[in-house]
Amino acid sequence: MKNKQQVVHIHGGSPWNTYEDYINDLMNKKVNISSTFKTKRWHYNYPEFLSENIFQIIRLDMPCKQNAHYNEWKIWFERHIEFMDDDIVLVGHSLGGNFLAKYLAEENINLKIKQLHLVAPSYSAFEDDFKISNFPGKFLENKIPEIYIYHSKNDTVVPISESEKYHAQIPSSHFHVFEGRGHFLDDTFPELFENIKSK
Repeated sequence: MKNKQQVVHIHGGSPWNTYEDYINDLMNKKVNISSTFKTKRWHYNYPEFLSENIFQIIRLDMPCKQNAHYNEWKIWFERHIEFMDDDIVLVGHSLGGNFLAKYLAEENINLKIKQLHLVAPSYSAFEDDFKISNFPGKFLENKIPEIYIYHSKNDTVVPISESEKYHAQIPSSHFHVFEGRGHFLDDTFPELFENIKSK
């Protein structure tokens, strides 16, 4: 029996230049205890759109997402590679997209990647250890046949110019531009799910 198509999702996070910046954010971040504050976002809803008979969804819970560090994420990601099959589908949202792009620019991954989806990824907006200094670097050596980039013009978290930088470096990528989707925090993402199912 053929293995299920694996889809690995890497969520976003907040990197800080210094520990003091992180503490300052904790001291000043708005607190909301309303039970309706958090919505069920699309990355929790994969099984509703991708049949569990066909797809295996792997949602990596990356370390310390409120105070993210690239090396910690790299270690945790590499701990999971041995459980990934060839023809994997990788999805990175926000800092998760930044992480995948940086990792693939710096490392030759011993794994065939079928699709890469970068959702509102940062590129060089932040001066931290996730910043990509040499892109595409080894990225093209990893020979990913399908690369999708998604960004909304009204994203106030990561400006669309960040995705434009990726697309300029990878002109073969499919760049999907939206008008009113913000930072893609809705409960569904039909365009991404359809692209995953298309192959």
